[in-house]
Amino acid sequence: MATKDMISVIAVIPARYQSSRFPGKPLADLAGKPMIQQVYERVTQVDAIDRVLIATDDQRIFEAVKMFGGNVIMTRSDHQTGTDRIVEAISSVECEWVLNVQGDEPLVDPGDLENLIQQTKQQESAKVSTLMYPIEDNETFNDPNVVKLIINARKEALYFSRSPIPFEKEQHMTRWRHIGVYLYQREFLLQFNQWERTELELTEQLEQLRILDNGYSIFCVQAQKDGVGVDRPEDLIEAEKLLLSQG
Repeated sequence: MATKDMISVIAVIPARYQSSRFPGKPLADLAGKPMIQQVYERVTQVDAIDRVLIATDDQRIFEAVKMFGGNVIMTRSDHQTGTDRIVEAISSVECEWVLNVQGDEPLVDPGDLENLIQQTKQQESAKVSTLMYPIEDNETFNDPNVVKLIINARKEALYFSRSPIPFEKEQHMTRWRHIGVYLYQREFLLQFNQWERTELELTEQLEQLRILDNGYSIFCVQAQKDGVGVDRPEDLIEAEKLLLSQG
């Protein structure tokens, strides 16, 4: 339960310069602004979020965020994952919930973030939740850069994969794409961050599998608007097209 001085929800956007597929990705120009600014401005529109913070290890990103008036903190450069960076960023912040928004999801919808927070808070047992969106074409379903997931009847994730799942002898169910947003109870996030990386996580390079491997569930909320995760420079074209179509 939040005290009078405690933040209910803090959103943290991890942003590093180095990327094997797209170095300098957070600073890539997207419709006239750095991509990290597009993400930040969308997250600040969410009423349920009390504070938004960018966590980076690069001076170029730090200065760019300062230029557009965003809140930013410098973190260590030796973190293996974005989650490690977020944990350092919130180490001195008292809050109930931590929203992890990936810096390469520039079309994440503020309404979907609001809905994620509200629905998760209504689930008494939920310690972590995420967003998903239906896949409607085979190209997306078979793209290893698109993370797929399958859920149970309680809307909890059964598995995440870069492979097309489930195998379809016949198609009888919705195909889901994972959107890189997580809402954690703060104490659960700190606990999760201490666990050893698991074989499944290392194999798929998906750290959310560490949660499932340790016997915990991830509550999944359907997003109402699609987005484009920017993994490669060519993804910017589709992202900008969608961004401009939204005005």
